[in-house]
Amino acid sequence: MNQRINSILSCLVVIGFTISFSSTLGAQKTNVLFIPVDDLKPMLGAYGDPLIKTPNIDRLAKSGTVFLNTSCQQAICGPSRASLLTGMYPDYTQVWDLRTKMRDINPDILTIPQYFKNQGYTTAGVGKTFDNRCVDNGQDMDKPSWSIPYLKVNSKKYANPEVNSAWEKAEKLVAGQKFKVNYMRAKAISNLGGPMCRPSTESMEVPDDTYGDGANAITAVRMLEKLSKAEAPFFLSVGFSKPHLPFVAPKKYWDLYSKEDIALAAFQNRAKNSPDIAYKGNSLGEISSYSDIPEQGPLSTQKQKELIHGYMAATSYMDAQVGVLLDKLEALGLQDNTVVILWGDHGFHLGDHGLWTKHTNFEQAVRSPLIISSPHGFSANKNNTPTEFVDIFPTLCELTNLEIPAHLPGKSLVPLM
Repeated sequence: MNQRINSILSCLVVIGFTISFSSTLGAQKTNVLFIPVDDLKPMLGAYGDPLIKTPNIDRLAKSGTVFLNTSCQQAICGPSRASLLTGMYPDYTQVWDLRTKMRDINPDILTIPQYFKNQGYTTAGVGKTFDNRCVDNGQDMDKPSWSIPYLKVNSKKYANPEVNSAWEKAEKLVAGQKFKVNYMRAKAISNLGGPMCRPSTESMEVPDDTYGDGANAITAVRMLEKLSKAEAPFFLSVGFSKPHLPFVAPKKYWDLYSKEDIALAAFQNRAKNSPDIAYKGNSLGEISSYSDIPEQGPLSTQKQKELIHGYMAATSYMDAQVGVLLDKLEALGLQDNTVVILWGDHGFHLGDHGLWTKHTNFEQAVRSPLIISSPHGFSANKNNTPTEFVDIFPTLCELTNLEIPAHLPGKSLVPLM
């Protein structure tokens, strides 16, 4: 009899802990810091890369789960983000390109920030969350998603004034002309403006906030200060553009690396018996729209090393901005009740199979970084289970004690954490 009573008491203790844990989640109003990164492949210290310098993302990884085998739904910015942010596959969103507006196809589609807003959260964002070509007028970044109007910070794409001047002059020469895709227009401008018009890389001694990511980090810190004082929990998205082209970053991030240490992609040929449809018509892709890149490959060894160096410098620059956010989160005492999630919208080739950029179904383009840190009862770990971006919506719901919408096809990753 005593054993039975003890068993019942033990069960009640467990049930009580579960209820208490659930109540604590609700009472603490778990916030979400959402960090999308453009063109970020899993070339990170937390993923085992021995050369890259990403101390702040590695620091985040030490407090959360590193998902080692995550795939995006389509290796193109707009479709990938539309899918992730709605938790629905591209076959449902029907956003497969950079021209289709998400709500033109599905006016009532539900996004992650929109759902959190409906649950009483203050939702806000700065930088790149959605691809602006796939939502409303490109300025609001999907107006129904945000309780505070979305912020876009004006900043320079290049620090060199000669580059900006050459671009402006060449842009006037193509005014009124129509092009099928943006990079064809950009290439036409590059051809007219010459080598100083739109280089693929830039290394100058300038402050971090000269470029967009640094400016967005400063803005996000101010937003965190305001949101921390409000009663409502917040969902804040801070989207970083680097390491997206052009590979521009302050010189100090270039100086972290030596060209002698940079290795080229080990396999730069087409795979034996592989179908043509697996490859892009132009192996260089969007990178060929830059003024110092030929319209067709292959690229010289020197140029390949310069581009990989630039990608790494831009990644370290972005990582420093992640550090600015994490430092502020801790300074405000928010780390104990904020879920932090960092993801790259797809991978990037950097010469693998002779390919550059993304837009393929090869692993280099599809495999994406995903790190989730939750303050409630989780320890750091790495998980190699196959996961995908449609799993993020239900995962964030469970981590913040919100009901998971029934229509979502993805699965919560909390059991893997």
